[in-house]
Amino acid sequence: MDLKRLRPLGFLLFVCTLALATVTLSSSAPAMLSETAPAQAAERAQPGSTTTDEVALGPVTAAALAGRLQASGPIIIDHTCTDLSQIPPFWIQQAKSLLRVSYGHTSHGSQPITGMEVLEGNTPSGLYDFNTNGAVTADVLSLADYTPSGDLGNPDRTTWASETRTYLDEPGNNRNVVVWSWCGQVSDATQTQIQTYLNLMNGLEQDYPDVTFVYMTGHLDGSGVEGNLNQRNEQIRQYCRNHNEVLFDFADIESYDPDGDEFLSRYADDGCNYSCAGGTCNWADQWCASHGSDPLCDSCDCAHSEPLNCNLKARAFWWMLARIAGWPGPGESAPQKYPSSPVAEQGEVVTYTVEVRGLDAPPEATISLTDVVPAGLEYVPDSLDASAGVTNDADAPTLRWSGALGSAPMVTVTYEVTVTASSPGAAINTATLAVPSHDTAEHSSTLLLNPLAIYLPLGLRSY
Repeated sequence: MDLKRLRPLGFLLFVCTLALATVTLSSSAPAMLSETAPAQAAERAQPGSTTTDEVALGPVTAAALAGRLQASGPIIIDHTCTDLSQIPPFWIQQAKSLLRVSYGHTSHGSQPITGMEVLEGNTPSGLYDFNTNGAVTADVLSLADYTPSGDLGNPDRTTWASETRTYLDEPGNNRNVVVWSWCGQVSDATQTQIQTYLNLMNGLEQDYPDVTFVYMTGHLDGSGVEGNLNQRNEQIRQYCRNHNEVLFDFADIESYDPDGDEFLSRYADDGCNYSCAGGTCNWADQWCASHGSDPLCDSCDCAHSEPLNCNLKARAFWWMLARIAGWPGPGESAPQKYPSSPVAEQGEVVTYTVEVRGLDAPPEATISLTDVVPAGLEYVPDSLDASAGVTNDADAPTLRWSGALGSAPMVTVTYEVTVTASSPGAAINTATLAVPSHDTAEHSSTLLLNPLAIYLPLGLRSY
């Protein structure tokens, strides 16, 4: 089975640090995780016709993280991946909860981080909060910046790989996403040297299957479409397309302005300068001159380049993290049931959201929703609410809603639960939508309970 090409398996189930035997989870009880069996990943079974949801925890350990499971092909992060409004905030939160990133780079590679700092400062909600010391903190992306030291060509073209192995082999290392960037070394690289890079990345993937390794292209140097830089970048791109890899296309992002105007063929360089009728122009300066109030133009000290370039790369970096964390991308089906957090401790309150949409039924048809809160969670009285229709929690923990979509694209149903379980486990429940004589759909969600010292199913060594 090629796990890189699997379709979404639903919300990932997590496993205990020491352990996990095959377990059956029921809507009547949370799963208590064994501390004696080898750590394994969770593969979601299809919901059945009964009230019991079974989840088999099998030896699915050969792919890294949700995004790799969900991808039906490569994940290519380029200039089309900078509009954060297309990413549901849920997936940004997922990235912060699930991912432990290390990023090895020198000056050019700092550009995404610089832009991320601007974005963080401009987002009072804290949605894009991150740190650079790799600390694991609630609601903050854990990013070990400048770690390991050097870049893909500094001090040479191979040391980065051995340093990565040393780093990942350190006791207690908890990184599950590894990113390395180039400085200017792709410009004069030979085909053989780039193949060495690809081979080393492949070797890491084979030896550390629980880590997602991010490929990267080299920054622009003004040599245009026909230049060696672009030819070597194309070599990297083609490899990533052929092998379903995650690629942060550094060069492509700085080849376009936010309107989609292309500058590589006009010999653009890393400073956003390009050849124009007047001699040399700067596409970033030009765009911001007419879009001065746009947050993409917010000032920052962008190494070797213009603020717009750093701000675009920051957004692309978050887009990449959301994809790795499981977001299927724009235009793909988003989950219709999800908790406000993928993990929760005893005593915490979690909000579940169910999106009523996508049913094969007339808009005026009455839809019935039934959702049973599993053991380990306790329904918060009077918290069941909906954007339309009628709610009924009289039989809690069985919750009900009924109504019609009418002209609305969807109805949102929400409710709150308190975590009552005291041991590590996973609570899974299913919302059933039914339209008599038309359609029935089931949407499941998994909530990890009391995640003290856990493994992600596909690689997180500690939490």
